[in-house]
Amino acid sequence: MIEVEHLTKVYNGRKAVEDISFRVEKGEILGFLGPNGAGKTTTMRILTCYMPATEGTARVAGYDVFEESLEVRKRIGYLPENPPLYHEMTVYSYLDFVARIKGTPPSKRKSHIDDVMQRTNIGDVRGRVIGRLSKGYKQRVGVAQALLNNPEVLVLDEPTIGLDPKQIFEVRSLIKHLAGDHTVILSTHILPEVSMTCNRVVIINNGKVVAMDTPEGLANQMKGAERVALLVDGPAEAVREKLLAVEGVLDVKAEGIDGSPSKVTVECRLNTDLRRTLAAAVVNQGWGLLELRGISVSLEDVFINLITKEE
Repeated sequence: MIEVEHLTKVYNGRKAVEDISFRVEKGEILGFLGPNGAGKTTTMRILTCYMPATEGTARVAGYDVFEESLEVRKRIGYLPENPPLYHEMTVYSYLDFVARIKGTPPSKRKSHIDDVMQRTNIGDVRGRVIGRLSKGYKQRVGVAQALLNNPEVLVLDEPTIGLDPKQIFEVRSLIKHLAGDHTVILSTHILPEVSMTCNRVVIINNGKVVAMDTPEGLANQMKGAERVALLVDGPAEAVREKLLAVEGVLDVKAEGIDGSPSKVTVECRLNTDLRRTLAAAVVNQGWGLLELRGISVSLEDVFINLITKEE
C-alpha cells in the first residue's frame, strides 16, 4: 500500500531524512517512532505531497507521490502535528467545507460528516466555534477531517498530543479499530502509543532508519539473556552466591540492607526458564521467597538502546 525507497530530504545542506526505505501493507498500522527532530514530520509531509523529496521514490496505493500527487491526495487522510483548522468556523461547517474540498457528493456529505463526528466523539460540539474548543476537542476535529471520505490511507502525526488521559484512550481505541479498513502510519515519540496500537514499528533517528520490526520482534532482537527478578528474605551476598551456582545462570545482582529483603536480578541463558529451579534454591536454603517474576524487554528499553547507540 505504501512503498518508500531511498528517500532523502536536504535543507540548506543538512539531511533531515537520509536514504530511508520501508513498506506498509494494506490494513496495517505502522508506528513511525523517533525523538523530536528525528525526521518523522519531514517524511510524513513528503508522503502526503506537502513537500518534495530531494532524492528517492515513494508510492501510495500504487501512485507516485511526485508524479501523481493528485491521485495520492484523493486516497490519503492527513492529520498534521498542528491540525489544519479554521477557528472562526463551527465544527459542522468546517467539516462540511473539508468534505466539499475532498469532492464528497452532496447526497453523501451529511452522512459522511455524521459518521466521522460519531467515530471521533465530537457530536456534542457540532455547532460550537472551533476557536472556543479545548485543545482535546480541536485535536479530535483534526482526526475527523482526516477520516472524511473514508480514505484508504491515514497519516497521523502526533494524534494524541495535548489530550487528557481519557481522550488519549479514546483516540488510541479509534486508531486500533481503523486497522483492516484503513492503512495507517502513526508518527509519534510517545512509546506507549506504539505498543498499544501498532502492528509494526519503524524507529528513526537523525534522519535514518535504525530498526524495523514488530514491537515483540524488536524486543527479542535486543534480548541477550532471560532475566528474572526476585525478592528474597535473606542476606544479599549469600543469596547472590547461592543463585550463581545454579546451572544456566550467567550473572546475579543482589542488593539489600541488613534486616530487609534482598532485591535480586538473575540473568539466565537465553531461551531457558529457571524460575522453578531458582525458587527451589531459595526455599531449600530456608529463605523466604517474597516475589519471583520474569523481566521482559520493553519497547522503551529497545528505543533508548538504539538511540543511545546511534548517538
